[in-house]
Amino acid sequence: MPTIDEKRVYTDNTGTETVFVASSVGVVAVSVSDDLVGGFGIAHRCRARDVAAGPETLAVATDEDVLRADLTTTDDADELPFEPTGFGPATAVGFDDATLLAGDDGGRVARFEGGEESAASWATLGRTSPIRAVDGPLAAAADGVYRVEADGLTAVGLDDARDVDGGEPLAATGTGLYKLGNGWMDVLAGAFDVVTAHDDGRAHAIGSGDLYARTDDGEWVSEPVPVEDDVTAVTYGDEATYAVTDAGTFLVRVSESEWRHQILGLQNVTAAVAV
Repeated sequence: MPTIDEKRVYTDNTGTETVFVASSVGVVAVSVSDDLVGGFGIAHRCRARDVAAGPETLAVATDEDVLRADLTTTDDADELPFEPTGFGPATAVGFDDATLLAGDDGGRVARFEGGEESAASWATLGRTSPIRAVDGPLAAAADGVYRVEADGLTAVGLDDARDVDGGEPLAATGTGLYKLGNGWMDVLAGAFDVVTAHDDGRAHAIGSGDLYARTDDGEWVSEPVPVEDDVTAVTYGDEATYAVTDAGTFLVRVSESEWRHQILGLQNVTAAVAV
């Protein structure tokens, strides 16, 4: 647990990052400085299924709609204005550069065209099997990975895709972890639910609640954490790596230091993003 003095260091926002966590109680904002977990609280109450951040926008997939919040309006997460967009119930949100994309259980993938509240509009790009994740130009669906084009979806292989990282690209599926090169190449065997990577080379995956990390030489190895709960989300700050468990334990690690953790008291954590 952070000491009182550590929390006082935190009241100055200099050098802090905010990690937004999607959970069954809502979007929870966690302030972190280096590897010290500071204050946290509910930024918006909803049943959040996914959360993603673009250059200036935070997006949340909920059981009722996709919500947007302009990150430039305030430095206080408690004051972020979450606005409905009219997408409807969503399972996944993501950004391709600054473009917001969303998907749902019906297999629809759509691009946000702009507008506020009742005037907001979406362009449907295609329909496939249930959408599980969207990142960059890729979408993970129950029947495989799709490339999100300007005017449609193109199947690019695999099956039972559960998550994608559009930067490398990487895909987590029910049968293994894959990297796209000359076709999809095997990385690890087994069922994987989450994969994410940073442009500085950091990369992690989650399979059966266990965390895996990519080493500097490209090998994927098990990454021990100091808690027994299943890890369900991973995200990156400028220097820190963050992980969250299904039961709401928040973990942070900077460089080669040990993982530190804080119990948030959440349930059904599904995603996290640092801004």
